[in-house]
Amino acid sequence: MPVVVIRLLYLLACQVFRWLALLARSDASKDTEILMLRHQLAIARRAQPRPRFSWSDRAVMAALLPLVSAKRRSQLALLVSPQSVLRWHARLIAWKWTYSSRRPGRPPKPEALRHLVARLARENPGWGYRRVHGELLGLGRKVAASTVWSILKQAGIDPSPQRVDFSWAAFLKAQASAIVATDLFHIDTVFLRRWFALFFIDHGTRRVHIAGITRHPTGPWITQQARNHLMDLGDHAESITFLIRDRDAYFTDSFDAVFHAIGVHVLPTLPQVPRMNAIAERWIGSCRREATDRILITGERHLRLVVSEYAKHYNTHRPHRSLRQRAPDRLAEPGPPTATDNTRIHRRDRLGGPIHEYTQVA
Repeated sequence: MPVVVIRLLYLLACQVFRWLALLARSDASKDTEILMLRHQLAIARRAQPRPRFSWSDRAVMAALLPLVSAKRRSQLALLVSPQSVLRWHARLIAWKWTYSSRRPGRPPKPEALRHLVARLARENPGWGYRRVHGELLGLGRKVAASTVWSILKQAGIDPSPQRVDFSWAAFLKAQASAIVATDLFHIDTVFLRRWFALFFIDHGTRRVHIAGITRHPTGPWITQQARNHLMDLGDHAESITFLIRDRDAYFTDSFDAVFHAIGVHVLPTLPQVPRMNAIAERWIGSCRREATDRILITGERHLRLVVSEYAKHYNTHRPHRSLRQRAPDRLAEPGPPTATDNTRIHRRDRLGGPIHEYTQVA
């Protein structure tokens, strides 16, 4: 206990002598020290991980530091030392005598040219950089082949002509206007009776044709429905080049012969690869989600009404992303007029309410 008392008396005596020493200092020295400490405190309070000096902070500290004696600087907890001021001064001199230099090499090509090169390559997957270069020369663009190669490389496009996509999806997209798909799907009625519907869908326009509905599908029945469908198409049947169907036993050789007779190539899907007939499978899913799964089907007559009504909705009103949000039967029609705040919207219900169609009121 006496040791603690003696130490406390010693600390008090040292503090009293420090206060007495302040009386001997001039007011100007104390004011300068207060200014420096206040400015440092303002810098330390900034909401940053580490206090940083701006150009104005450096100017203030450099002006105040020479006014404090070297002895006092060693006693104060300063964030700035004379070496800091010398380093700032060296940076200022280097900045004054540093000139902006031009980048070496050729100037960059115009952005419009870069977009044109990338556009030609993307729209023509089989073209290499030499073919793109030749097309640019024909368009009056004086550019070197090496520059085309560099632009394609920077855009993330392979400059070589090995960019042709031989996938099934690319084939379907390229031949969409000449492809028709067919499939058979079932619907269970409220009395647990299963019915089958045969349909054809055009890949290019996404138009659906319901060929027939039966409870017992057979090879001869499906073949006859195919003949009826071709008769309904008339001269338009000549535009069909490929027919996609699954490998179900209902699609017999006589069914294929109906299409072979008019020069159509029948493409059966591979086993357990439903994505090869994705367009037809997607229509089956849409019909079930939007119509048949939301209505209790009582029998054949009711089923024919539901499926035919949904097919009309699908062909005349339902928007399709692949058709720029337009319906198959409205591809050749002009778009609707731009709606205003006063435009009235009319709703039409199909199938008693599950499906709604909206149109502008003139």
